Amino acid sequence: MARRKRNQDNAATQPTQYDPLAGIACKIYNPLQPNDLARIVDAAKTVLQQTGIEVGESHCRDVFVNAGCRLDVDKNRIFIEPELVDKCLALASNRVILGGRDGDHFDLDLSGAKVYLGTGGAAVNIIDTDGKVRETTLADNYHIGRLCDTLQHIHFYMRPVVSRDLTNEQIDINQTYACLAATKKHVMTNCYDPSNVQKIRQMGEMLAGSAEAFDKKPPISMVAAITVSPLRYAMETVEVLDEAIKYDIPIVTSSAPQAGATAPASLAGTLVQIIAEQLSGIVYVNLQKPGFPLIIGCVPAQADLRTGAFVGGSAEFALLNAACGQLARYLDLPIYNSAGIADAKTPDAQLGSEKTMTTLLAAMSGSNYIHHSAGFLDSLMTVAYTQYVIDNDSNGQVMRALRGIDMSDEALAVQVIHDVCNGENHFLGHPHTLSLMHSEYDYPKLYDRKSRNDWKDDGSLDINARAKIYADDILAHHFPQVIPEEIDNQIREAFEILLPKSEMQPKS
Repeated sequence: MARRKRNQDNAATQPTQYDPLAGIACKIYNPLQPNDLARIVDAAKTVLQQTGIEVGESHCRDVFVNAGCRLDVDKNRIFIEPELVDKCLALASNRVILGGRDGDHFDLDLSGAKVYLGTGGAAVNIIDTDGKVRETTLADNYHIGRLCDTLQHIHFYMRPVVSRDLTNEQIDINQTYACLAATKKHVMTNCYDPSNVQKIRQMGEMLAGSAEAFDKKPPISMVAAITVSPLRYAMETVEVLDEAIKYDIPIVTSSAPQAGATAPASLAGTLVQIIAEQLSGIVYVNLQKPGFPLIIGCVPAQADLRTGAFVGGSAEFALLNAACGQLARYLDLPIYNSAGIADAKTPDAQLGSEKTMTTLLAAMSGSNYIHHSAGFLDSLMTVAYTQYVIDNDSNGQVMRALRGIDMSDEALAVQVIHDVCNGENHFLGHPHTLSLMHSEYDYPKLYDRKSRNDWKDDGSLDINARAKIYADDILAHHFPQVIPEEIDNQIREAFEILLPKSEMQPKS
């Protein structure tokens, strides 16, 4: 058992980790044919022109009307002409930079086919490392964050759970702070109350050092689920979007239709609808501030037509999100989408299959900002501390697959083969092998590659048990001081911060 103890001791020394493959321009998987892309986008434009989108009486509706969009007052529907869509697409930003807070290591360059994997969601249950399930709290956003701070292949931190112990008035600022206090990786948050957007901008400027530094590399971004599928704006969330535009906070306009329930049962029809919803957001934002750092948010899922239940771990889910990644590249727009949700209720074979399939397809499509990629099970309802550690290994394998195969002259290894076959050495000890040991291969933290005897000597632990050892050790010892004490005191003076400092220190 000595080796097991050494592994446990080493876990707590893990620093904040950087993945050198983060943002790699991946080898592309295209679920759609080239002519399919134009057909889907053209059909989406037709939907906006003929069916329109429901927009209540508001500043938002005025923006559309003032731009010449037709309004059906009785049905509260705005109709957008294809020419206006094309005009705003030409104005839209095709690159969004999201800043980290550790030099350039954790900056995200959302453009082209560059891929980043991270957390996300709004789980209401959490599985502690002892296997017990409970409701989520504010402290979980902090503790999950500092665990993810050590996990190399989790590239950004998006609030993963709902703080069930807070009131609605307390949630926005406190969840954002808890995430920012846990890691220097980029943080994406959200707001229920539009008046809190300015406060989040203020907190971000305090961390960045100035308004100019925030604008150059914003350490905070936001997501706003502005559409209620099919084709209706959630007006209270549009107000959050308006405030983000006002205060120059990069934002995602998220749509989450379910094929067969809130979108057509055909996957192509769901793609048409979600692209129509996203194009309406592109028009709305760029009419107000051309080139604003907007990320389209495509989170399509499906309903199990036998029960009507949400499904997130299926081949259809994987195809939909991969297709959205391909469509975003076609439109030259940064994209936020989803993978790794899984419907399994426990870390088992089903969970691993669902997560690997959905994450690999979304990533290989060139999706830029893939949230939900770590921690989730139970169809978005539950996260588990140990699952973040396991999914980090899976994400690492995905990122390695994206890089593909080096075809340089050195990699072809003609001389190396000649050397070994002529008795000069063997491959394992050849300098060529040693030079490639850390660049050609990914080495998971938890995946077991020992002999059976060594595995038995180490306690015959399965991956869940190994993840528990790692997570317990990090949670006991890793408390990164990512906000300088002076700035932390200023934030606590400016806002009602409910996460006590005692929660952010090792237990005595």
